[in-house]
Amino acid sequence: MQPIITVALLAGLSLASPVWAEEFEKIDDRSEFVELVDGKSLARFGITLDVRPDGRIVGRAFGTDVSGAWRWDGGYFCRDLFWGKQDLGPNCQEVRLNGDTLRFISDQGTGQFADLRLE
Repeated sequence: MQPIITVALLAGLSLASPVWAEEFEKIDDRSEFVELVDGKSLARFGITLDVRPDGRIVGRAFGTDVSGAWRWDGGYFCRDLFWGKQDLGPNCQEVRLNGDTLRFISDQGTGQFADLRLE
């Protein structure tokens, strides 16, 4: 089950195509990102996360607590994440926006992606 949770928790499902990527605007700086997520949750089936301006990540995924930390580094959302006691490790991700959906693309925009709704 670890690979499924790891992928779903801000690493994503590998479904991207060049056409889909064009619909999303890249978020380049921390202040723009914080303005989007401050006071909102990020959600998708089975997952609800709060990415807080103070650098904390808290929430639940499939009935288990999620916790971690994040920072903005060189235009990327860099996070360390735990699902329960399981360390999902660090990853720096490109962030893109389309309406009320944030797309997190792992490995500095070269890997898999996860789309989460701003609620």
